[in-house]
Amino acid sequence: MKLKLLSAFGAALLLAACSGDGSDKGATTGNGGNQQLSTNNSGVVPGSQADLVANVGDRIFFPFNANNLTEEARATLTRQAEWLKRYPNVQIMVAGNCDDRGTEEYNIALGSRRANAARDYLVSLGVSPDRITTISYGKDRPIAEGDNEEAWAQNRNATTSVR
Repeated sequence: MKLKLLSAFGAALLLAACSGDGSDKGATTGNGGNQQLSTNNSGVVPGSQADLVANVGDRIFFPFNANNLTEEARATLTRQAEWLKRYPNVQIMVAGNCDDRGTEEYNIALGSRRANAARDYLVSLGVSPDRITTISYGKDRPIAEGDNEEAWAQNRNATTSVR
């Protein structure tokens, strides 16, 4: 009897732990969305990586097998350029990434073109090229696991990080 009662209680706890309001809170990777610049978020140090992620967005995404910047990517990079102008001592690294389709060599080259496209756009907006380094990880650092279009789309990116 006690064992059945304990089992029922355990099952109720398990169901309660799995329940939620069902809403998707979205990714916390900080693509920036439509957020406006802010320098005074609680707990975020201005000019830090956390500030970049929370207020500007740290990554842009690319179509399949492409390194051209979309309008959304240009908007994110424009916010990054404005942010970088506010913090002239911040150095950044732009890492180009690819999905897992294609050869290692091809994806390293494509990731490099993506990182360079992001860097070139930032430079065109007035950011000194001396503040930006680039690297390509090809398909070696996926942010989403899986072999489906959703995962591949997340992994085709250029990510900006504060150095």
